[in-house]
Amino acid sequence: MSNLQRILLLGTGPASIQLAVTLKAHLNCCIGIVGRQSVRSASVFAALEESNGRIQVSIQNEKHQSLAGECYVDHVFKGYDTTQGEWDTLILAVSTDAYIDVLEQMNEEFIKQLKYVIMVSPTFGSNRLVSHYMRERKAAPEVISFSTYLGDTRWMHEHPSNHVITTGVKKKVYIGSTRYPSEQVSKLCQVYERLGVALEVMRSPLEAETRNISLYVHPPLFMNDFSLEAIFGASDTQRYVYKMYPEGPITQVLIRDMRAQWQEIMNITDRLDIQGVNLLQFMTDDNYPVRLESISRQDIENFNQLQVIHQEYLLYIRYTSLLIDPFSEPDSAGRYFDFSAVPFRKTFMNREEELDIPRMPKEDYYRIKIIQGIARHLDVSCPTIDQFIAKYEAKLQKVADANPDQRLSNAFVIQSFDEDIRMICTGLLRV
Repeated sequence: MSNLQRILLLGTGPASIQLAVTLKAHLNCCIGIVGRQSVRSASVFAALEESNGRIQVSIQNEKHQSLAGECYVDHVFKGYDTTQGEWDTLILAVSTDAYIDVLEQMNEEFIKQLKYVIMVSPTFGSNRLVSHYMRERKAAPEVISFSTYLGDTRWMHEHPSNHVITTGVKKKVYIGSTRYPSEQVSKLCQVYERLGVALEVMRSPLEAETRNISLYVHPPLFMNDFSLEAIFGASDTQRYVYKMYPEGPITQVLIRDMRAQWQEIMNITDRLDIQGVNLLQFMTDDNYPVRLESISRQDIENFNQLQVIHQEYLLYIRYTSLLIDPFSEPDSAGRYFDFSAVPFRKTFMNREEELDIPRMPKEDYYRIKIIQGIARHLDVSCPTIDQFIAKYEAKLQKVADANPDQRLSNAFVIQSFDEDIRMICTGLLRV
């Protein structure tokens, strides 16, 4: 069996559909999709059944034409325990905290046949977690980590189906594998190049996993009193994630915490002898640029060597510079696109009729708890990370106590993730 020819995608979200269409087009492979049986996935499975497995990707911007298309899925499995057949590649396109949960539902003989496991949007430590899990089952696939998903894909008509739209595409994504160099990583680089996305190969999966901007900006932006009140509180006043106080959470203190948390992660990467991130350069070159009139190239490139107060100043300037899209065309009144007007999503009733927490900060809770666990294992102090977690968990407890008669999703459970941390940290100093 040749490489990357029978690919099974885990998860029935928009990313799975985009990846299925892309891989089918560029690798001419057999594609399967498997997901858990739930209220949300039921409509996806129904749409796949009605269309004989046809899936479709539309695009918002014509320059992303290479991501549009349609194809037929070769196999669909309802429930992770129903997977069968020969598959050389498994792609994890489920939320990071669910990796072990979904793998445990799969047959061990099925796991042992795998040659490659690819994680679409892992967090720091996910590769070690999955690799450890595989070793415990006497399986030895190459485990590949992308830094993050390639863009922004959502349901075409706002409800789960077989049709998605990709509204944004990243300029650059990072990748790392348990094997270096890797023939499969080279093949994926070629696919991404055809999509117009630069794929930079890192020496290790951990290095690739540090190149996810969410690790550095989501905890400070979401795990503070202002944001938690905007998400969990009763007020109907709209607040915005990327705006300055009082429209949004960004204050001098938030920027101080953002810089401090980045430094704590840098202390972890230093201890592991892996290349850390220049936060300002990562923000501007890999995510969204600002005009050089706002921040000089010299300041961007020398960010790591600057004094703390200078770093905080530059991060503050970066966020004020992006209140509007500095590269948009002004209207006749001189107004630029309101780039920072990203509203906080509030808690909501999910399809299982439970009170639930939006993806941000629900997924960020797992990410930051894992980083805290790694820091403690390495004896690296992380007071800022500790503070974010304490604030978030206190809010979960407060909301649960205030709603004794309301069904709450598992997102409200305060967790340790001890088993995941144990698997990640086993032998970590030998990296």
